[in-house]
Amino acid sequence: MTQDKRGPLDGIRVIDMSTVVLGPYAGQIMGDLGADVIRVESPQSDMTRWAGNSPHAGFGPIFMNCNRNKRSLCLDLKKEGAREALMELVKTADVFLHNVRLEAVERLGFGYEAVRAVRPDIVYVHAVGFGSDGPYAGRPAYDDLVQAAASAVSLNTMIDPDEEPRYMATLAADKTTGLHAAYATLAALFHRERTGEGQFVEVPMLESFTSFLMIEHLNGHTYEPPLGDYGYHRVINAHRRPYRTKDGYVCIMPYSSEQWRTVFRLGGTPVADDDPRFKSMAGIAGNIRELYRMLAEVTLTRTSDDWMSLLTEADVPVMKVNRIEDLKTEEHLSAVDFFEHRQHPWEGGYRSMRQPVKFSASPASFRYDPPGLGEHNREVMRELGVPDERISALEASGALHSRMPKQ
Repeated sequence: MTQDKRGPLDGIRVIDMSTVVLGPYAGQIMGDLGADVIRVESPQSDMTRWAGNSPHAGFGPIFMNCNRNKRSLCLDLKKEGAREALMELVKTADVFLHNVRLEAVERLGFGYEAVRAVRPDIVYVHAVGFGSDGPYAGRPAYDDLVQAAASAVSLNTMIDPDEEPRYMATLAADKTTGLHAAYATLAALFHRERTGEGQFVEVPMLESFTSFLMIEHLNGHTYEPPLGDYGYHRVINAHRRPYRTKDGYVCIMPYSSEQWRTVFRLGGTPVADDDPRFKSMAGIAGNIRELYRMLAEVTLTRTSDDWMSLLTEADVPVMKVNRIEDLKTEEHLSAVDFFEHRQHPWEGGYRSMRQPVKFSASPASFRYDPPGLGEHNREVMRELGVPDERISALEASGALHSRMPKQ
């Protein structure tokens, strides 16, 4: 752990009472940026601690990838003393982040009004599946459900109507909503900085993910009356895909008329100067399906390395197609040290991904490896002024809980 140059959120304390991916990802971002993030967990924690292989139980790979730069406080809020301890922590916090159903968190005594009563300027961030003003309010929501509700699972059928709906091969709804939660928290903190006023912030998954998807796919229905179909035609083109070369695949993204001409010339099929398909951006857009089909034929004339070399030299956007297993040694990611090799106190060597955003004056920092369950119980309690005998009593009653690997 290092304490110098913590980041732009140095001095902000975040209580992260969220689970799984959405909230923990948002909390990790704030931790990377210097906030003191205290992850408040139940004795059961959440499935990401236990899912997947790890040297010790409780350090699953998904948990490892969205819980660095946090300290863990494990409280059983059903036991006497635990709620009081958490409320003492609330008094010191700037942000209270959770994805517990509103009725459940209010039963526990940590709804917005209860929290605001002890910390009036709190930024209270509630991540939910569906906005509270709609008929789905209060329903459980998971990434798959929100992908379905937001139409993400049917996007592939716009490319090929014979395809069946399919989930995106990533937790897209969780992670994009986590990003919404992070920026919403920062905006609310900025508002508080200017006015002294805290507030309740609701971050709904369906609305956040639909906004993310429909930027391009609302398309002609942006207007009333509609001026075209749904779906961004360039993206839902069946011929838009990585293109086969003599020995593999390559991604080519010609943009201007001149770049399109360059690709076809290098592929041995130059186009006429007066070809209307290439004379303007309107001509390209109007013929994009055919142009992508033609591109798939042209790329077969050279190897992937040939295309990478020739098109890079010609300043035409091009990229090789990586597999997941290639990323650990990918040239650019290696040069920027994106995958950082670290030594965890219990798990041994592991690979962590650096915070991708760069700040010239207040860089992000890596201060804590992903914590064990309840690893920082005593540390946090002592910071709150709780005497050791009281901490021991909370431990004995089970109100304060830990589950750490044996040294």
